[in-house]
Amino acid sequence: MRRRITIPNAGVILLVGPSGSGKTTLLQNWIDSGQIRDSEVLSSDKYRKIVADQEYTSVESSNNKVGQILFEQYQMISKEAFELLESTLQARCRLNKCSFIDATNINSDDRKKLISIAHRHHLPISAIVIDIDLDTLLMRDNERIFPRGSKRIKQQMKRFQYNKRYLKTEGYHQLHMIKELNHSVEIARMDEVPPIDVGAGIDIIGDIHGCYTELLQLLEKLGYEENEQGLYTHPFGRKFLSLGDIMSRGPRSLETLLFFKNHVNNNLAYMIDSNHGWKIYRWLKGNQVTLQHGDELTAKEINQWLATYSEEEQKRLKDEFIQFLGNAPAHYIIEDEGVPMLICTHAGIKDEYIGKKSQQISDYCRYGESSSRMKDGIPIRDEWYHHHTGHMTIIWGHDPRPYPTTINSTINIDQGVVFGGKLTAYRYPEKSFVAVDALKNYNGVEHNPIIEWKSKRLQPPNIQALIEGYRIQMEEFEDVSVKGKYVKPVIGSLSTADTHFGQLVYLPPTMSPVPIPSQLPDYLEHPVEAFKYYRDYGVNQLIVEKKHMGSRGILLIFKNEEVALNYTGISNLGAIYSRSGKRFFKKDIEERILTVIQSSLKKNDYFDKYETDFVLLDCEIMPWNLKAQDLINKQYNLVAESAILDRKILDKALSEALVENQWLKENEEKLERAESFQKVYEKYCWEVSDIDRIVIAPFHILAHSGRVYHEKPHTWHMAHVEELSNVCSIFRPTEYLLIEDESDWEQVISWWKEMTEEGHEGMVVKPNQFTVWEKGKLLQPALKVRGRKYLQIIYGMDYLEEKYLERLKKRNTKRKQKLALQEFSLGIEALNRFVKQEEIGRIHECIVAILALEGDEVDPRL
Repeated sequence: MRRRITIPNAGVILLVGPSGSGKTTLLQNWIDSGQIRDSEVLSSDKYRKIVADQEYTSVESSNNKVGQILFEQYQMISKEAFELLESTLQARCRLNKCSFIDATNINSDDRKKLISIAHRHHLPISAIVIDIDLDTLLMRDNERIFPRGSKRIKQQMKRFQYNKRYLKTEGYHQLHMIKELNHSVEIARMDEVPPIDVGAGIDIIGDIHGCYTELLQLLEKLGYEENEQGLYTHPFGRKFLSLGDIMSRGPRSLETLLFFKNHVNNNLAYMIDSNHGWKIYRWLKGNQVTLQHGDELTAKEINQWLATYSEEEQKRLKDEFIQFLGNAPAHYIIEDEGVPMLICTHAGIKDEYIGKKSQQISDYCRYGESSSRMKDGIPIRDEWYHHHTGHMTIIWGHDPRPYPTTINSTINIDQGVVFGGKLTAYRYPEKSFVAVDALKNYNGVEHNPIIEWKSKRLQPPNIQALIEGYRIQMEEFEDVSVKGKYVKPVIGSLSTADTHFGQLVYLPPTMSPVPIPSQLPDYLEHPVEAFKYYRDYGVNQLIVEKKHMGSRGILLIFKNEEVALNYTGISNLGAIYSRSGKRFFKKDIEERILTVIQSSLKKNDYFDKYETDFVLLDCEIMPWNLKAQDLINKQYNLVAESAILDRKILDKALSEALVENQWLKENEEKLERAESFQKVYEKYCWEVSDIDRIVIAPFHILAHSGRVYHEKPHTWHMAHVEELSNVCSIFRPTEYLLIEDESDWEQVISWWKEMTEEGHEGMVVKPNQFTVWEKGKLLQPALKVRGRKYLQIIYGMDYLEEKYLERLKKRNTKRKQKLALQEFSLGIEALNRFVKQEEIGRIHECIVAILALEGDEVDPRL
């Protein structure tokens, strides 16, 4: 006779019975037959051996005192052994493992400890009770190598029989009673939260709320087709999964409920438990519940439908609904080739809840986390997602937002279709979004979370969520993590910066020099190495742009003050700020410059022509001394004048001594370098008496309303800059050349040499395409190639001397390259969030991260 016991894949299983009842033998049989792992068994005897080098201590002695001492030693060993066993059990519970406790477990107090551990970690606890008669126990004990003794066996049996009565009241998930072991006992394993294999693909759908028409539109847009049975199937075998709240508030809740019941029962779809589903489930069971927020409409639909059937059919149909809603899990785990990639839940989930099942977990997944309520009783939801630390992506709904929101490896796809928003699906493994618009706002109440969300968009960001460090999950690029030690000083700096936080929507990335130094003996940087870097990745079409010697600045210019107020919460014409996020000009000068630019753009119908409310530009602002005057006065002027004076004195002394040797020649060369050094930085400086002396050279048109232009080639940007220069005199076009293949290299190198020998900074080499990927790797978006004279400012006037140049050519640019890529990615992410008009805190996650990355130690001369 065979007996099969079903146990969970994760949980705690107590073996209960006196010594000799066969607990260890049963477990060993399961290990030998491959039904359980040896590591899943936590044996008290083994832990006694671990802590005291012996599995068993005899307490039998004719001498009463000796017996007491032996018993005290045994108790001490057992105490340490069980503390270690319980510690191991807790670790396994945290990791969602299954553990069999091989001990007598006959005392209810001892079992309570283990029950508490299981419940604390939201794991089911089961008991397998082996109830063998006393004679058999005594016989087996006599056959043991280390018998426990008849007295001890009888004591255990007495306690076992006494405590056995409490087992049914101790709250076990399963309780299995075994009277004899002379037959085969097998086990079957089951998952509390069974994983779903992604298979041909899965489409995860946000809150539907009875918007049945929009659901069908979305499925058709996703490629599903209705078959003869009225079921929607995908030609490639994909399935769809609902995050719950399929009913209530909307117009066709009953049809949506029946639709999902049919598709789930036919293994074509999945559905997750949710707050509205749970409420209707309890109402159907006859529980006393308050039906509101659309649940009363669902109940009315169901009652009217049931009334068309006989009483017997009504009971059957109601029972089917109860079973369907009651079986919906709190969350699903989506696996891709056996690796858990996605967690799907309704309102949220804690990391430690994933893969586990309990009433507390179910409630959390249904309602999320809220610490307070509005006056009308609607909960104010807490930001649980900031505490998610794993790389598995959590897909959730429940909290309506105007757009899919990606935060910290969590994605919200409830776009409030019932409130007039959208119904969204997240496609995996494509990692893309598909949505359809709501036909109308069905809710018909004042409380509309989509409108309220937009009104809260400009609220100050949650600094506490950033201060200890965080990770930004990107739409297009790899995630970026920033450390708290770099974030804290940034927050402090921005809190005093003379720039309104709402207008700080983008920061430009740092730029790496050429990764490999020039192979020529008298150059540190040369264009050839930049060309080869891209050529080696298969990129031949390049653009080279003259690098202006100014200061990097970002210009945000709005069509009018009303538009600015809507986007940023500030009624002005925009902002001009530096790479550090600080205001570039004094406020009155900034206002004058923005007025001139905005007037010129409006006069030439720029905003209407491009159907935009704003233009966002990445520029160089000149002259250099606008921002660097303090540096020039305290460092460059002082160094240049001192060097020239010292070298002239030495030159005079050597000449008067009629010295015709190497010293005189070397000093003359050094004097030339000092004079060249002075001319280089002076070339980039001039007096600014009014704003007409200021020059702004844009080189990227970053964004217009609803559009980010990183998909446009750089030639498009250059042409657009030319247009801006014709519209407004403050703008200056940037000189550039296009490289189609290696035959163009010499012409560009000659241009670069001529330009840099005149003292200009150099040029920037870029692929003509704004972003270029090669085998999944993002290439450097730009490389700067600086001229020999300009590099005197960076490395010192004598850096070309052989001994210095040899050392400089060993510089390591890897960290700089990594920073350039991370900051570039964060900048694009910030732009995408800004044009979608996401909340300002989401944009500033990227801005703070860019500034925090700048806090990492990298050679500032690179």
